[in-house]
Amino acid sequence: MTEQPVFSTFGFSDEEWGLLVGLPHAVLTAATAAETDSTRRTMAENAAGLEAISTGREAPSPLVSAIAVELVSRVGDPETGEELPIIAPPDPQAMIADVLGRAREAAALLAAKADEGDAGAYKHWLLTIADEVVSAARSGGVFGIGGEVVTESERRFRDELSHVLTD
Repeated sequence: MTEQPVFSTFGFSDEEWGLLVGLPHAVLTAATAAETDSTRRTMAENAAGLEAISTGREAPSPLVSAIAVELVSRVGDPETGEELPIIAPPDPQAMIADVLGRAREAAALLAAKADEGDAGAYKHWLLTIADEVVSAARSGGVFGIGGEVVTESERRFRDELSHVLTD
């Protein structure tokens, strides 16, 4: 007897599953790209995002848990000290637009194929990842003094993501 892939147990195709598994990491990357920061601050944002992704493994939603388990196996587990590489997209605004487009696609997919509980949990998880990233390090300021916890560009990304997911 052949074991079915995880995505088929949830009713998704391989391509659809790829979208759902890849999106949380893309949200993390877009949230870090929303504001240009120092390497140290970006590393702090990456660490917070990876922690938020890995927390999904303990989610009561079987969908979120399965996606988080697969994603952590791909990108690394913060519990074992793994860190994400810093990704500096050449065009942050184009990358953010792409991530928002994929989030819109994922929201439509979830509306069509997932129950409301799993769909809501997945969307909430994405917003939690974005919130953790944008609030992980102050931006601006001098020598760690002053600056903003969440800048206008970070807030705009988070709000646009929320709008896309709830539309």
